Amino acid sequence: MDPIAALPMYDPPGLMAANDALWAWIATRLEGAPRALSRGGDLMTLWRHPGLLLAQTCGYPLMTRLSDHARVLATPVYDAPGCDGAWHRAAILVRAKDPARALGDLFGARLAINDPLSNTGMNLPRARIAPLARGARFFGSVVVTGAHALSAAAVAEGEADVCAIDAVTWAHLERLEPALAGRLRILDWTDASPGLPLVTARATSAATRAALLEVLTAAMAAPDLAWARRALRLEGLVTLPKGAYDRILDLEREAADHGYPVLA
Repeated sequence: MDPIAALPMYDPPGLMAANDALWAWIATRLEGAPRALSRGGDLMTLWRHPGLLLAQTCGYPLMTRLSDHARVLATPVYDAPGCDGAWHRAAILVRAKDPARALGDLFGARLAINDPLSNTGMNLPRARIAPLARGARFFGSVVVTGAHALSAAAVAEGEADVCAIDAVTWAHLERLEPALAGRLRILDWTDASPGLPLVTARATSAATRAALLEVLTAAMAAPDLAWARRALRLEGLVTLPKGAYDRILDLEREAADHGYPVLA
């Protein structure tokens, strides 16, 4: 089976060249690596692919759907407000002129989420809203957009009133889509959880995992990749302690304990 690699989580058109350069550098130093990144298709299918050499995934599906399919290699560290080492938060966004001043002011508002399995779009805001909801429905409606950028656009266009997007995506939107970002503001931040991990298939051998991690680590210091890392806001990689991603399930349980198991 031919191996595949993808970096789908921060790969809008404005960052594709940086991701391609990063992967080309890695691929030329890793025996058997695919020459190009895979793009498009269903993410869950990608993450479960038995030939997956490298991909980046969201922490919530990692903990709820991928335990039998994917293994964490490392967690990137990003230079963006809302990030602290390998941990990140979600920015809760409203329109720039929205009168809301606190989360409680959003009762009955229209919420946009990128995906029901998103940690930053669903799980983190669910935990943040749960104490306010008191076991009842909090939002007037919830719409699924399919992407963080689409959730931000839905709020900016008045099709929704609030969304939560991860700190790195928000930083990229501010640079790459300033007209869109300028129509929004951060009302609040969620609690923190470990950021989006780099994963490989469970079937990937220990030797390949070690070689991949070595090349990934070297890429974080390669002078000729400085421009790509800067564009991606990528500062390095860390190996988090075993169990760090349990924090994601802790937040799920905390919401359930408040009688708010579904973001609604």
